Order: sequence, then structure tokens, then C-alpha cells
Amino acid sequence: MNIRMVLLASAAAFAASTPVLAADAIVAAEPEPVEYVRVCDAYGTGYFYIPGTETCLKIEGYIRFQVNVGEDVGGDSDWDAVTRGQVQFTAKSDTEYGPLTGVIVMQFNADNATAQDAILDSAYLDIAGFRAGLFYSWWDDGLSGETDDIGSVVTLHNSLRYQYESGTFYAGISVDELEDGVYQGDVDPVTGLLVPNDGPNNVGVAFGIGGTAGAFSYQVTGGWDVDNEDGAVRAMGTVDIGPGTLGLAAVYSSGPNSYYSTAEWAVAAEYAIKATDKLKITPGVQYYANYIGGASAFDTVPSDYDGAGDAWKVGLTVDYQIVDNFYAKASVQYLDPEDADDSTTGYFRLQRSF
Repeated sequence: MNIRMVLLASAAAFAASTPVLAADAIVAAEPEPVEYVRVCDAYGTGYFYIPGTETCLKIEGYIRFQVNVGEDVGGDSDWDAVTRGQVQFTAKSDTEYGPLTGVIVMQFNADNATAQDAILDSAYLDIAGFRAGLFYSWWDDGLSGETDDIGSVVTLHNSLRYQYESGTFYAGISVDELEDGVYQGDVDPVTGLLVPNDGPNNVGVAFGIGGTAGAFSYQVTGGWDVDNEDGAVRAMGTVDIGPGTLGLAAVYSSGPNSYYSTAEWAVAAEYAIKATDKLKITPGVQYYANYIGGASAFDTVPSDYDGAGDAWKVGLTVDYQIVDNFYAKASVQYLDPEDADDSTTGYFRLQRSF
């Protein structure tokens, strides 16, 4: 009897519990919360917080397709197509000294499937007006068109710079390594070739002052090349007049140096006509006194401008915005030096920015 009672009680308990178990729902595990990227609007548009940090990051760049034309521009050909992709990373975070900025710019150039290069176009840190690293100098600036030739042959240097900025004014000074600049030489009496007075491991000091005043903007830039013992100074200004913007520039070089070596002095002018909201047409002209030509990086140049003839240049640049962040540019330039053959060069470009 005892065994029978135990079996009956067990069966009854099982039967009573069965509907309860069948009614219990299977509960899935709660998903882990996802940390979405947060927009950072403290430094302008395009920035977002790197997840898990208080650092804001912006990614931008462009893709460019360009066809260059000119005598032997593509080796034995008078035209050459090139493609470029560039991406820039800008990181910012707040500190007790103001925003701490870091910039990396990578550039990828392709002349064809095998002739390609990848370069570090810029990499620098910036805080409280101080900048250190690889970046472009004030001598890289110019007028908006493509005719003016008033900058250095090489404008990207390892530099240390301080720049003060207010809303409409800036002033700064930099120490630049001019390792890949131009350097002066003397004529070897035996070979007749230029022999450099000094190697390219050079240093320079530059300054930049600029700002805006209503419709007028201006910039004054100077540089002293220590090894070449010569320097250059340049002034530029633009003003809105009528349907466009008038730009004027002048540069003087005491002798060929890494900041300016094309001529003893030069003046340039352009008028950027805003034909429509999408179309800009910019004719330009430049005159060179004692023109020795644009040297390339590592080139040796004469130690002075004596005996060099003058030159003049005229050109036209057309910019057309196809849609937002996508534009076309065409430019043609004619150069006529006294001491060399005249030449016509130009290019057509398509560029998409992001």
C-alpha cells in the first residue's frame, strides 16, 4: 500500500505540474546596448566623437582626375592623364590650453597602373597657436586662378610655427627646414656647369601677416634662407569689385633662394568673374623681371639674377560646379621668356570632394 500510494502521489504531482510548464514562455536574452557615434558640433560640421573618448574626429578628402597638356608633358607625348586620391584626418580635443589638434593627410597619385606613389602630404600637431610637423608654409598661398607664379618651388616643410589669430587678423613666424629647396651655385670653369655652394640641408625663417577688412583681404609673407643668405618678400590683396574679385600680388627676391627663385621681382593680377552661381572665369597676367625660370626641388640655381631677361605670362582659368562637391576646372597658360622659347600649357580637371 505504501508503494502504491507513493506512485499515485507522484503521478498526480506530475499531472498537476504539466500545464504550468507548458504555459511558461521562453524569454530571449536582452540585447547589449549599442553605443552609436555621437555628433561633435564643438569644432564645426563633420566631426564625431571617437567611441569611448572625448576626442572629435573629422574625415574628408577628394578624388581628382586630370589631363595635363603641354610640350612633352607625358614624356614623348603632349598630354598625360593622372589621378589622385587624398584623405585627411583631423582630430580635436579640448584642453586647458585650448583645442589640441592633430592632422594627417595622405595622398595617392597614379600616372598609370604601375607609376604610382603614396606620400604623407601633411602631419602636424597644433595647440595654443603653436604648430609642429610637416605642413605647408604661407608661401603656398596664391591668388585664386592658375596664372600667378609667386610662391616657393617647395612649400611643404618640417617646421615649427607660432601664429596669433583674432577674428579678422593673423600674424605668425616659423622656422623651416629647407632640405629639399633650391640652393645657389657658381659656374665651374672647366665643365661650365653650376656647382652648389652648399648642400640642401638648409634652414629658413619666415613670417606671415594677413587678414580681412570688409570686402578687402590681404597677406604679407617674407622668408630668409640662411644658407643661401638671401630672402624674399611678397604682398597680395583681393577686393570685391563689380561681378567679381580683383586680385593683385607682387614679390621681390634679393637673390635666388628656397622661398622665391623664379625672378628678381614679379607682379601679377587677375579678375575672378562670378558669371553665375556655378561658373567662375578668371583671366590673369604676370610680369617677371630678370626671369631665370622655376627651379625644381634639389636644383642648383645661379647665385644672382644678373644677365637674365624678362618674361611675361597670360592665362585663363574656368571653374564650373556641376553639383554640390563636384566641379570641373580648365586652365590654359602662355609663357614668353626673353631668353627661352615660349610655351603653352594647361589642364582639364574633374574633382569630387567629401
